[in-house]
Amino acid sequence: MAPMTVSPPALTVGFDLDMTLIDSRPGIRACYQALSERTGTYIDADLAVTRLGPPLAEELVNWFPAERIAPMSDLYREMYPAFAIAATPAMPGAREAIAAVREAGGRAIVVTAKYEPNAELHLSHLGIEPDAVIGDLWAEQKAEALREHGASVYVGDHTGDVRGARVAGALSVAVATGPCASEELRAAGADVVLDDLLAFPLWLDAYRAPRA
Repeated sequence: MAPMTVSPPALTVGFDLDMTLIDSRPGIRACYQALSERTGTYIDADLAVTRLGPPLAEELVNWFPAERIAPMSDLYREMYPAFAIAATPAMPGAREAIAAVREAGGRAIVVTAKYEPNAELHLSHLGIEPDAVIGDLWAEQKAEALREHGASVYVGDHTGDVRGARVAGALSVAVATGPCASEELRAAGADVVLDDLLAFPLWLDAYRAPRA
């Protein structure tokens, strides 16, 4: 009897959302401005959008006292769909990156610190359809979802994404499209640093070639 051939597990690639798949700066800026107007609290929205990546509460502590962070987080998330979804475009190469994973026979998942229902609204609005969306996870916490879904690659723009990939035992592919420069991403331990997602399909082809 001929030996059984065991197929290798399907490729699963995880992607961050903000500043990786979507340019969320215009929408988040608009939502912070609306939150400031509604609460009468000054928020420097232009400054806030230069440091996207960490959870919402880590930004709100710069503008609200500790006892107001939870209710302000709830209010921001409630207001978010009206101000942020339509204003937010896809990053260049985002759709092509997801398509490249699919064309390779793999699965594409999104793992993000963003509130999951709002993450799903962004992707639906832009016509980007990953195989799964997992929200409310930041940095090392992202490893939980990456391991659960068997992701061997995680693509993100922040040093927190690099840390999440490394804890999960996944290859860290960083794109220098967010608040962290290429040098910072490399210093954090990124295995690969790309200028943007436009370079991802060619990189994926090269990554898969020796494994084919």
